[in-house]
Amino acid sequence: MADPHGFLTVPHRETPKRRPVPIRLLDYREVYEAGDPEQLRRQASRCMDCGVPFCHQGCPLGNLIPEFNDAMYRGELARAVELLHATNNFPEFTGRACPAPCENACVLGINQPAVTIKQVEVSIVDQGFAAGLITPEIPERITGYTVAVIGSGPAGLAAAQQLTRAGHTVVVYERDDRLGGLLRYGIPDFKLEKHHIDRRIEQMRAEGTRFETSVEIGAELTLEDLRARFDAVLVCTGATVPRDMPVAGRELEGVEFAMDYLVPSNRVQAGETAPPAIDAAGKHVIIIGGGDTGADCLGTALRQKAASVTTLAIGAKPPTDRSENDPWPTVPRIFEVQSSHEEGGVRRYLASTTGFLSDGNSRVRGIEVAETQFLDGRRVPTPGTEHVLEADLILLALGFSGPESEALGLELGQGGAFARDDSYQTATPGVFVAGDAGRGQSLIVWGIAEGRAAAAEVDTFLTGSTRLPAPVGPRDTGFKC
Repeated sequence: MADPHGFLTVPHRETPKRRPVPIRLLDYREVYEAGDPEQLRRQASRCMDCGVPFCHQGCPLGNLIPEFNDAMYRGELARAVELLHATNNFPEFTGRACPAPCENACVLGINQPAVTIKQVEVSIVDQGFAAGLITPEIPERITGYTVAVIGSGPAGLAAAQQLTRAGHTVVVYERDDRLGGLLRYGIPDFKLEKHHIDRRIEQMRAEGTRFETSVEIGAELTLEDLRARFDAVLVCTGATVPRDMPVAGRELEGVEFAMDYLVPSNRVQAGETAPPAIDAAGKHVIIIGGGDTGADCLGTALRQKAASVTTLAIGAKPPTDRSENDPWPTVPRIFEVQSSHEEGGVRRYLASTTGFLSDGNSRVRGIEVAETQFLDGRRVPTPGTEHVLEADLILLALGFSGPESEALGLELGQGGAFARDDSYQTATPGVFVAGDAGRGQSLIVWGIAEGRAAAAEVDTFLTGSTRLPAPVGPRDTGFKC
């Protein structure tokens, strides 16, 4: 613990400034300005080096948070980089797009704002790359075993890197033309600029991982083809089937899934010349769903110069502080203001959608909503409170129900994800599942953790033992104590 008085002398939580809203709405660059090294050092000093660091358990990866905070306070960047990568393959992804459950578990959060763990994390990796401290790790030996990884999202990339470093020959198959999964096309650049993904892919290529893009398993190649060619197959396709809203008028033009809106927009930002299939310019936009995807839609619509943007949430507005039902160190349900919420739009709560209204042809002109009431443990519309909101574009950001399963033919579990045992293996011998494809919709940090753990199980399957870490089990659900 570099400064035993740090959390007493620096009681305030500081993060780098965000660019002014009028400026950042002109582009899709990340919203944060360059950080102040001295501010970062002050914030790292607030870490208490607790006797029981609950942040270790709050993070599925078990990141060594007090240790890398200490290293950054002391100015030992190389040690901080080593400590961070001991548990996390891609801290630049989690540091930008993870909601930071570690901060919810921070002991300092009992009576002060939590340590800025996420900001320290992303600063370490960015400074580490700039200083040339993050380089390819070439395996010392080649085992002769081969592994196919289906999907290049966080779980697939983490597993591929771990297995490559263990000496196996790994090929990652991605159905899109570029690598990264929803990191690439699901998250807007203002939250995660894509050169961060490209930089990691370059590192992985140099380590020996091979990548095949524009290959959809189930079309050009089948799962059986991969089983015949490889000693093991790891499925990391994510949970990409969107949740729908089966109410009157759902078939109208202008009622769209969030990803059908975000993906084309992100492709334009990637340099593709085709205009987005769905453009919010000049339209009255309503987003149904108040989570991360809804916030991504909000920020994108504002940058496309929508006439108005309203976000609807079916539940009540969360409290600003922990409630008695969300005691420390669990993840609380509290009111969240993301960068997109600072930029504009209106947020409405207790709004139950009862139908979409037609313009008389085939397009949507509005949405009928009613006030939500809680009845027998369910959230239902209150009769007599219906009213209409004008809308030219309605985006459904309701989350995802599970993986696209037909092409692979794997057995589904009770929750709609692929079934697997305690070693991440399916009923099909040699076929494993990791990430959202097996867990269901989750966080980037869980995807990386599952990718690392599944890699350890695949390594054991191939060689009889492993030295790879396994931070989580397939049935772990959150905070462990």
